[in-house]
Amino acid sequence: MASSAPPAPAVLAVALTVALLASSAWAAVTYDRKAVVVNGQRRILLSGSIHYPRSVPEMWPDLIQKAKDGGLDVVQTYVFWNGHEPSPGQYHFEGRYDLVHFIKLVKQAGLYVHLRIGPYVCAEWNFGGFPIWLKYVPGISFRTDNEPFKAEMQKFTTKIVQMMKSERLFEWQGGPIILSQIENEFGPLEWDQGEPAKDYASWAANMAMALNTGVPWIMCKEDDAPDPIINTCNGFYCDWFSPNKPHKPTMWTEAWTAWYTGFGIPVPHRPVEDLAYGVAKFIQKGGSFVNYYMYHGGTNFERTAGGPFIATSYDYDAPLDEYGLLREPKWGHLKELHRAIKLCEPALVAADPILSSLGNAQKASVFRSSTGACAAFLENKHKLSYARVSFNGMHYDLPPWSISILPDCKTTVFNTARVGSQISQMKMEWAGGLTWQSYNEEINSFSELESFTTVGLLEQINMTRDNTDYLWYTTYVDVAKDEQFLTSGKNPKLTVMSAGHALHVFINGQLSGTVYGSVENPKLTYTGKVKLWSGSNTISCLSIAVGLPNVGEHFETWNAGILGPVTLDGLNEGKRDLTWQKWTYQVGLKGEAMSLHSLSGSSSVEWGEPVQKQPLTWYKAFFNAPDGDEPLALDMNSMGKGQIWINGQGIGRYWPGYKASGTCGHCDYRGEYNETKCQTNCGDPSQRWYHVPRPWLNPTGNLLVIFEEWGGDPTGISMVKRTTGSVCADVSEWQPSIKNWRTKDYEKAEVHLQCDHGRKITEIKFASFGTPQGSCGNYSEGGCHAHRSYDIFKKNCINQEWCGVSVVPEAFGGDPCPGTMKRAVVEVTCS
Repeated sequence: MASSAPPAPAVLAVALTVALLASSAWAAVTYDRKAVVVNGQRRILLSGSIHYPRSVPEMWPDLIQKAKDGGLDVVQTYVFWNGHEPSPGQYHFEGRYDLVHFIKLVKQAGLYVHLRIGPYVCAEWNFGGFPIWLKYVPGISFRTDNEPFKAEMQKFTTKIVQMMKSERLFEWQGGPIILSQIENEFGPLEWDQGEPAKDYASWAANMAMALNTGVPWIMCKEDDAPDPIINTCNGFYCDWFSPNKPHKPTMWTEAWTAWYTGFGIPVPHRPVEDLAYGVAKFIQKGGSFVNYYMYHGGTNFERTAGGPFIATSYDYDAPLDEYGLLREPKWGHLKELHRAIKLCEPALVAADPILSSLGNAQKASVFRSSTGACAAFLENKHKLSYARVSFNGMHYDLPPWSISILPDCKTTVFNTARVGSQISQMKMEWAGGLTWQSYNEEINSFSELESFTTVGLLEQINMTRDNTDYLWYTTYVDVAKDEQFLTSGKNPKLTVMSAGHALHVFINGQLSGTVYGSVENPKLTYTGKVKLWSGSNTISCLSIAVGLPNVGEHFETWNAGILGPVTLDGLNEGKRDLTWQKWTYQVGLKGEAMSLHSLSGSSSVEWGEPVQKQPLTWYKAFFNAPDGDEPLALDMNSMGKGQIWINGQGIGRYWPGYKASGTCGHCDYRGEYNETKCQTNCGDPSQRWYHVPRPWLNPTGNLLVIFEEWGGDPTGISMVKRTTGSVCADVSEWQPSIKNWRTKDYEKAEVHLQCDHGRKITEIKFASFGTPQGSCGNYSEGGCHAHRSYDIFKKNCINQEWCGVSVVPEAFGGDPCPGTMKRAVVEVTCS
């Protein structure tokens, strides 16, 4: 029975806010509990993260088009504050940071934009996207109820919103932006920090709403996001999630396609069968917005990788790989998933699911609209066993850990575990060697202008202001002639304690040792015997940062560099504490000060014959751009650790000398995924190849400069092209494909093969219609095999860039084993 009591003032305020948003003349984007509503139409929105600074502008149109071809409606991106405001009030919106151009390209492609302003972004990006100068604003404390921080955050957020408005980029202005985001994954910090954090979150929400973007705002991982802001989910799975109010749609802002790569840890991968299952579970639960994080991960160029210890590659096992190429079968399988979901859209946005049990681990979720639309999701959540279920008077076979989608409640058009898309095995193809010259970085090359001396140890970031990874710490130790170790041969032990991230110790100009931290623990301690002589000795420590933190509570207070104590043990006096001696500091390298990475700087010094295995060495080479249009990379496998520049542009940090330690092996899509479940590269470099954007190259005379910290062999470096090796397909005769989304016209299963642009199928390496075994690159015939399996592929595919073959017995000369469910498997070479 309805109450006659008047609604509470808070409820009235919420209702009024939502009503005003919905009725505003320029609010073309609203929402209700079922979906985001665009121009009066509820939408199931499929989105993908593409971060504009992690590629180059010349790549953007292709990335966006591939996202559209993959069935996406929306492109999601963060806004990177430290890229746009490197100095207070000095703004940068050019090149890779041309945000407006990127958004306009998305509009040209006919897609929407979800703009995550933040301006804290995390994103494994240096300092979480905060500019380093923010740390030094007097009285500041990050992401809490702190007036200096709130003032700077509001200023930048307002700057971005006003820019979007002036360019007419919000949807109500005819632009593509349909959603905005303020803050980012603040809920866990709020839980820990209490009232000041809650006050800050409330302030951030109100500040955002006051900017009048005319589109809904979201706050991800923020359970108490106030109305009308929508709280959303991030994670590997979000079918458990419900918004904090029943009138808000259920949105998944980060469906993690895998995980980031870190130096020293294995490379994560997520099977597409599990990713598709997670998305289908979310949709069948009533979800209406899914964003893949990442859809294209790209590259952490220059020194933008955070962490610390985040790798230069931000590939993320995304549907579009780091180089912008399709990752198959992930891209293709998700495309088919999106097609199936779109077929169900009329029913999904109109009704709540009706659930029914089909077995102990099986259920049906059915959506029926008042106009007669019907869609069903049949789930088998068992991790091992297939299930045969009865639904609507018909029988359906469900693989373990899978969902079948029936857009008419009868016909299965997609199953998350049955992958029919082609499989592309990528390879790195040698594209040319390099001829090197070298220049030795000077140790202790101090001058009054470059260095200064003070008592005690200073924190590194306060000294460098993150303009360089490098800070020299130098002190002097006097050794008396009567020290016993001079005659006993028992050298003293030097101990250096550092907040991270890597450290070289030089004694009298000679490398004594190297130590470095890890993703889990960036702090480090150097301990080693050191050779000293009678008289004055020079101890020089080169402290190296490997990216500033991007996540955590008040990471503006985190430290790097040598903080001590520094001790020398084994002298006549016992242990000598060097911590509070005079230390001389030099910010950066001499080669950096001379801009050796640039054409003008590199020509200002004499380069010699290349040396090998020598630390602190600069190398340079000139090369011509390889022929073709394939993506390029540098194979750095023979090197240790350092940085790369091409024509003055920063490729990023390299560290193949840091081998990945962890557990790698067989990967099964079934069962809950986490970032350590499916890993590769154990015992190998976390990252061997480093993306070289072709637009950065001239046809001839390109300058490549490398600074090697550890000591490597530059003769092993080569340029490589990323190309497709084998292309495979594995399609069951059970799997129908969708011929027409709108008329629900289905056709028989078909094998599709596609080479990279400009390449053709030149060889059929394997073909079998029957019950073949193995996986791409290692197929073999099974007990059932049609002996004319090769013929149809040779006829349809040889010398073709694209081909298709229907998976029906007559195409292969007849049925080799009637009554048995068969598959067509093929492996071809593109060249």
